[in-house]
This record gives sequence, C-alpha cells and structure tokens, in this order.
Amino acid sequence: MGVGAPRGHAHIPGHAKPFCTEVRVQKMLDQEFERIGKRLFLEGLVGANFGNMSVRAKAGLYITRTGAYLDARAMPAFVPEDGEAPPEASSEYRVHRAVYQETPYLAIVHAHPVHAVAASLDADLLRPVDSEGGMLCPEIPVVGGEPGTDEIARNVAEALRGSHIVIVRGHGTFAAGKTLDEAYIYTSIAEYACRILFLSGRSGRVL
Repeated sequence: MGVGAPRGHAHIPGHAKPFCTEVRVQKMLDQEFERIGKRLFLEGLVGANFGNMSVRAKAGLYITRTGAYLDARAMPAFVPEDGEAPPEASSEYRVHRAVYQETPYLAIVHAHPVHAVAASLDADLLRPVDSEGGMLCPEIPVVGGEPGTDEIARNVAEALRGSHIVIVRGHGTFAAGKTLDEAYIYTSIAEYACRILFLSGRSGRVL
C-alpha cells in the first residue's frame, strides 16, 4: 500500500494559512490534540495517560507531552529535526521524528488498541477480512522493538514507508496521514479489523 501524502508542513485542519507565532501554533494544536484524544478515549483506543500524537512542523515537530492525558489540554512540546528533545516531550518522540524523516506524512497518532495489540503477539503481518479494513489497510505490518528506543523508531519508520499503520508487537499502533483525523481513522479501522479477526477465529496468522 503506497504512501501518497505530499511532503510539507502540517497545518491545523480548517486553517489554510500557517500561524505567525509558536505560541499560537501550540494553542491551536492543543485544541486539535484534545479533540482527537477524546475520540480515541471514547472508542477505547487509549487508556489512562497512554498514547501520543504529533504533527510535522518547520524544522521539527510538535508532540504531546510525556504523561499527558490525550483527552485533556496540555501544551504540546516542540522537538527539533536533530539534536536533543525537551524533557517534557513524549518519550516516543524518536519514532515520530524518524517517520517524518523517512516519509511524507504530516501527522501521527500512537494508540494502544487492545485487539490490535493482542493480534500482534503471534503475527508479523495481518490482513483484514472485513470490507473497510481490506479496502483501506489491506496489510497491517507488525514490527518489534522496545518503546522509546532507536530500534523501534527505525522499524516503525521503515514499515510506514509503505503503509498508513503499523503495530508494534505487544505495545500499540502508529498511524500516519495528512492530518490527525486521517491518522485517527486508520487507527480506528485497524482496531475494528483486528476485532473481526478475533471474532472470526483468524487472528494470529497471516491470511
């Protein structure tokens, strides 16, 4: 499944022009992160203070803060393209940075959907059998790696060069797209597809 998003800088959905100041960008992103975070919580795709989100920015990215609840306001942290990330940035910033360096995507959502995580334990690749999953993410790659490491960053970035979503075995999903909404949609579709695989008794093996 190819990647077709144009390379560039992320803008907030509904706003055609880039913002003038970093503070204004952070405030608008704070609203968007909260909006998407509430959807993730309502669908059970994240729990407690798990998961994170980011958008591409000029010379770096904006990402949710470490330990933040995705359905609550918390000013995002800016992570530069190179060099050290600020301590308040999510510990998964390495994955997000690697994906933006290796793909044209503009937004990333990392979640912990339970059926997707469970299905990843015994598979290297999942093929949805439901109509929506088969159409939008016909193959869901599964990769290994410890959370917060360079290894997982490399593995996820490589997988997302040819897909909109990847599952880190036993950990969670990373979905990417042109917008946060698109990344959220792929997360939701993948979890639904994995639930169908379980209900049909077809999880844990490539179909």
